[in-house]
Amino acid sequence: MNEENDVLDNVAVNGASMADLNYPMEFTFKIGTIWNDFVAQDANGTTVAYVRQKMFKLKEAVSVYNNDAKSVLLYKISADRWIDYNASYRFTIGDSETATGRVGRKGRKSLWKATYEIFDLDDNLEYTIREENPWAKVWDALLGEIPIVSMFTGYLANPRYVVEDPEEQPVIRFKKKPSFFGRHFTLEKVGELKKEQGERVLLSLMMMSLLERRRG
Repeated sequence: MNEENDVLDNVAVNGASMADLNYPMEFTFKIGTIWNDFVAQDANGTTVAYVRQKMFKLKEAVSVYNNDAKSVLLYKISADRWIDYNASYRFTIGDSETATGRVGRKGRKSLWKATYEIFDLDDNLEYTIREENPWAKVWDALLGEIPIVSMFTGYLANPRYVVEDPEEQPVIRFKKKPSFFGRHFTLEKVGELKKEQGERVLLSLMMMSLLERRRG
């Protein structure tokens, strides 16, 4: 844990940090680019992170920078295997190999209702992300096949997720806002989070949003 804190301090000294976040936050995906990327902003409209997924990779690889100019690399998120519903995604700090936790998707259970588990550095389960309205994806897929109507699915089908602690108490609510192309997601804090836990939850939701946005 001391090694993790030392690396986090070094990142902060270089002008970047995801600590002391101001909620609610918003993820806005960019359109018109070949990259699967988005900007995360806090309640004040300040950019907290720019998230970019490397394309054409057999294993998911995501870089989290402090801004869209990619001034400072805050974190890397790496899959432990090729594309798989049981994949686990490891968080490392900056360019170091210092791990700070991971998020894992719960295999076949996530085919119907997206479920992810967040683990700390010692691999203890901290939080679970659950999809609250799985029928939203079904309607999105069905409406997407209808000419003209498919243009408005971003306004009609909007999935919602809740992050719960081990006692099933909600701490974060995450949802897609009505918008063309499913560009906007909001993140609202509804419970208490420590600094390092908040960063793991945020990284987990970043990874999940990249994965789930492809599913609808």
